[in-house]
Amino acid sequence: MTFRHFALGQKRHWIAALAITAAVLAGCDVQKIAELEVGVTTEADVRAKWGEPAAVYAEPDGSKTLEYPRQPAGQVNYMLAIGSDSKLVAMRQVLKPANFAKIETGWDKTQVRRLLGTPAKVQRYAMKKDEEVWDWRFADGSQGKVFSVTFDVNGRVMSTSTTADEKESGNRG
Repeated sequence: MTFRHFALGQKRHWIAALAITAAVLAGCDVQKIAELEVGVTTEADVRAKWGEPAAVYAEPDGSKTLEYPRQPAGQVNYMLAIGSDSKLVAMRQVLKPANFAKIETGWDKTQVRRLLGTPAKVQRYAMKKDEEVWDWRFADGSQGKVFSVTFDVNGRVMSTSTTADEKESGNRG
């Protein structure tokens, strides 16, 4: 066996391991979601089942939104709305074309993060006047895709795009 064949075998092994891990995580999310009940589940219950959120967003009415990203391996990000009474109000998977369409030129990074959650990947391009690109992996039907937002040097949206996910391995979690 040559080194090249060994390296290819190792790469396939890692890809398979990542796919299995993602499937297990997706299964865990399905179970976690099934255990939540709008109007009954409390914020403490959510945190006990899901752990600490990546971010907590305070809402004007005293409610809050808890961010639970599944990037970079997954294709979803969850926002769980908690009412002012500390009970679950709504669960949303936010990585979908309807949300991507809401993003407008001029939005700042905070607005984008608040809508879509933590990106899978952040890249900075110094040679392109310090542009920064955020990528989110998502499923569009049975196709894996990547939604990208390009920010200018001031952290404002310049453009968005959607491309095929070259790392797609059947992972949806």
